[in-house]
Amino acid sequence: MYLIGFAEGTGSHLADLVRGGIHVYASFSQLFLQVFFVSLVILDPLAAVLVGLVRREGIWLASAVMALDVSANWWGNRHWLRDDPAQLLWLLPITVFGLFVVALAFPLSRAVAGAASRPPTTLPSA
Repeated sequence: MYLIGFAEGTGSHLADLVRGGIHVYASFSQLFLQVFFVSLVILDPLAAVLVGLVRREGIWLASAVMALDVSANWWGNRHWLRDDPAQLLWLLPITVFGLFVVALAFPLSRAVAGAASRPPTTLPSA
């Protein structure tokens, strides 16, 4: 699920950049939000690769990226959420995925650490 979600995020932000250029997120008045959303073109695939390689760093990066991504989306879109609460549905998928990633960070990190600390198993010779 991590890989699918981060691949979708990468594709979405890459498509935005191709369509609108470096200033595609100019509708967000805060420069830090614009920079962050552009940086997701690098951060999303990096998290996906590290998670795919079963690295604890990938789990923590994925969790941090999603916490920031969800927060940035809610903050950057708060004005129209107040004006038209039905727009909340647009933020639902990213919020659910973000909660999923953050909720699994500790259990996955422990599982990966536990697997790394066990000696490799060998198959019996034929």
